[in-house]
Amino acid sequence: MVDVHLKHITKKFGRTIAVNDLTLDVEDGEFIVLLGPSGCGKTTTLRIIAGLERPTSGRVYFGDRDVTDLPPRKRNVSMVFQSYAVWPHMTVYDNIAFPLRIKKVPKEEIDRKVKWAASLLQIDDLLNRYPHQLSGGQRQRVAVARAIVVEPDVLLMDEPLSNLDALLRVKMRSELKKLQRRIKVTTIYVTHDQVEAMTMGDRIAVMNKGRLMQVGTPYEVYHHPANLFVAGFVGTPQMNFLEANVTESDRGVVLDVGDFTIEPTPGQATLLRDYIGKTVIVGIRPEHIYPADRVPTGITHRQEVNGVVDFVERLGSDTIIHVNTGSNIVVVKVSGVYNTDIGDKIRVVVDVDKMHVFRKGDGKAVF
Repeated sequence: MVDVHLKHITKKFGRTIAVNDLTLDVEDGEFIVLLGPSGCGKTTTLRIIAGLERPTSGRVYFGDRDVTDLPPRKRNVSMVFQSYAVWPHMTVYDNIAFPLRIKKVPKEEIDRKVKWAASLLQIDDLLNRYPHQLSGGQRQRVAVARAIVVEPDVLLMDEPLSNLDALLRVKMRSELKKLQRRIKVTTIYVTHDQVEAMTMGDRIAVMNKGRLMQVGTPYEVYHHPANLFVAGFVGTPQMNFLEANVTESDRGVVLDVGDFTIEPTPGQATLLRDYIGKTVIVGIRPEHIYPADRVPTGITHRQEVNGVVDFVERLGSDTIIHVNTGSNIVVVKVSGVYNTDIGDKIRVVVDVDKMHVFRKGDGKAVF
């Protein structure tokens, strides 16, 4: 195992900049997720780490070793692809053994390692079958077993669960995470699925348009987004964004949203003083807004808002209510069943302590 360091990596395809001055440090044994929308550069970054692409500029280090100019076979990395890429004419045993045979590993050691990897992935009873006799989840397990059998320094995964059905994805997420903790291999995992990122990653590196937006633990990325993009990309339903004018009255600093005003906490007001007279973006997650009859105890700073129910999504475990406050639609997430319907008047309460504010120009977080 090694730590991985990307230093000022840029990759251009003609005039298109796929990765733009990316610097990222991955710790030895860490499970880090590259998260972002399609076309953000995350797969290109993974291919640069693997040696399948050369960066236009910048360097790649495994520990203290500069591997930028080394071919994939000299990097001791393994890669699991979105398409399982298992050989259809080979048995499961031969698929897993293939990279060891390429390295001319002795037959007895191949047998031992194949059975070890198959046991870890719980496919030891499938070794004599062919891929067409397997389900999608079983084929993906074969691909992972083949990747870990060579005991790589770095394990790379490019959306490996995206072809599986929803229930199997949930199961495989937990199994892959448990496997990584067991073998302690440095793992870099690419996905556009924020749930995968939040549940699997020790840290998440959020990317957009080739740039690194934020790196942090799932908690940090969710509760302390660095900018508007991260705040909007992470979280379902998406964070509510409202334009607000920062004003000062006899009550102190106030955020004027138009339909209503929000009085920030004393700490928030201090941070907003430099923005008096300017327009900012207020961000409030749907789960931090409550119907007035469902407000939990312990909220110290609250703001009541009146509105009309515009739309209701009944999901069983949650109820999503779209509230029209006049010139804004505010989305509210209520745990469990909540009885309301389109056109009903509703009063909701904002947990002001959980509010975020972003600069309007560059989208960076004020708090």
